[in-house]
Amino acid sequence: MQRQDAQYYVSKLGLEPHPEGGYYKRTFESQEQTSDQELSVNFEGTRKLYTSIYFLLGSNDISHFHRLKSDELWYYHAGSPLTIHVIDENGEYKAHKLGINLEQGEVPQILVPKNSIFGSSVMDEDTFSLVGCMVSPGFEFRDFEMFTQEQLLATYPEHKEIIMKLAYEVLPD
Repeated sequence: MQRQDAQYYVSKLGLEPHPEGGYYKRTFESQEQTSDQELSVNFEGTRKLYTSIYFLLGSNDISHFHRLKSDELWYYHAGSPLTIHVIDENGEYKAHKLGINLEQGEVPQILVPKNSIFGSSVMDEDTFSLVGCMVSPGFEFRDFEMFTQEQLLATYPEHKEIIMKLAYEVLPD
């Protein structure tokens, strides 16, 4: 039986607030590591081959625009479908629907390519979305970059509407 209560999942899964918005908990990580010399991306030091989290976003919350140096795979688990808003390395914007209603254009998993700027929002009102995210090479907060509206508008003025919705006016401390 699927519960439609965000607090249930936050409590039962031990989720904590995430700086981008929503709640998360690291669930899995590779025991194997790779070094920056073995990767085509400029990382400092070594990285786990992959990391995975639960991520929960309420319909009154947003996942603010941010960027990772790694690819991130998103998997739908429960609640409302989620829109993942992506500005790719070429500056093109696309909204992906993560969910299981295939007839409505949703898909149960989505890849956000490395170096994309992205955030997410819950599609339905008064609910939540529970997803899983796997990052490869593994996630480290030192590879996590958030943006202000001003920063993004300077580079992507054509995406003003979504930037004003998903970027911080001022970054949190």
